[in-house]
Amino acid sequence: MRTLLNAFNVVLGGCSFGLLAPFVKLGYTYGISTSESVSLQFTMGFILLAFINVFFIRYHLSLKTFLKILASGIPMALTTTFYYNSLEYLDASISIVLLFQYTWMGLIVDMIVEKQAPTKEKVSAVILLFVGSILAVNIYGIQLSHLPPIGIMWGLLAATSFTMFLFVSGRVANHVPPLRKSMVMSLGAFIVILIVYPPTYFISGSEHVSFWLLGIMLGLFGAVLPPLLFSMSIPVVGNGLGTILSSSELPTTTILSAIILSERVTLLQWFGIIIIILGIVWANMPQLRMQVAQRVEGSGS
Repeated sequence: MRTLLNAFNVVLGGCSFGLLAPFVKLGYTYGISTSESVSLQFTMGFILLAFINVFFIRYHLSLKTFLKILASGIPMALTTTFYYNSLEYLDASISIVLLFQYTWMGLIVDMIVEKQAPTKEKVSAVILLFVGSILAVNIYGIQLSHLPPIGIMWGLLAATSFTMFLFVSGRVANHVPPLRKSMVMSLGAFIVILIVYPPTYFISGSEHVSFWLLGIMLGLFGAVLPPLLFSMSIPVVGNGLGTILSSSELPTTTILSAIILSERVTLLQWFGIIIIILGIVWANMPQLRMQVAQRVEGSGS
């Protein structure tokens, strides 16, 4: 049960990331640029986590541990930066498919670190996820020729950095309370974003309530919940399975884009979403079988 609960937490972390794209697109209608959205995301995320830590968390970090966690927040910021750079050169559907390559990258990292081949369930799940992602973003009919190499490079870098983010979430300072760990990770991400996308809106000012509401939403779902949920649960479920479960990001983006932005979702895209969900369930089959077996043994004894 503990493993399944933590698996659900990782799925929620992926869903949180999936909320970001529709919110950013919604921000465009209020004149909020991409750079402002990214900067808002990490600024408000760090402020929220710092507020929670000041009033509710009492834990002393050594300088060495602090620096490790601080550095582990860098991949989170790089993922957002690389992904948005790829969007400047490629269609969103191509960019998100490139980002989705973290599913097999994570399995390779897990295989190298754990020094064992991935299970057949994980390999099958990754195949299902890849096929489902191709269908879910409606990539068919898109002109694939003459894609700018620099756009492809940014997309693959985003996938690589997200793989690193998932890995460090489950490996670095697991003894530290998740809320304190998430705050320091967000601080590391915030420092990077501060350099790449300076928060000029604090200087120029913004009188729109929607501007700050968007910042709170992006901060909560982009910089607070994902590192918190991943830090809590990936050490339990493992990096390989955690990588697969976090793929809930893509169907969340597609579904919310249809609901919030009234974007048309074809039957083929819905089929792709179903395949992704099946891939996530299939990856959890060993845990589900174990849970059923334990209940059967418990009822029989």
